[in-house]
Amino acid sequence: GQVVESGGGWVEPGGSLRLSCEASGMMFNISAVGWYRQAPGNERELLAQITSDGITVYADSVEGRFIASRDNAKDTAYLQMNDLKPEDTGVYYCKLYFGMHWGQGTQVTVSS
Repeated sequence: GQVVESGGGWVEPGGSLRLSCEASGMMFNISAVGWYRQAPGNERELLAQITSDGITVYADSVEGRFIASRDNAKDTAYLQMNDLKPEDTGVYYCKLYFGMHWGQGTQVTVSS
């Protein structure tokens, strides 16, 4: 199996996007999932985490704007991103903590 992200793209400031992270056949339902962002020239930073039973934790930079969720029946995690800002631009990755598997990343660009 592999971790596959989707849902990135271009959006104007104030807009919304929803990212998906599918991890079929990888013990998804017992694994916590992390969402990370890497902006050009910056290190990869942790934005949100969701436990196997849905408990979430957020970085201050996205608290109140981003919502992590999951559907264990679909082996998929989601990151709903609202009120996007230009500084949210970057490559977004999900990480399946069981086995430490990373997705390939999906580009998010916020600009007018």
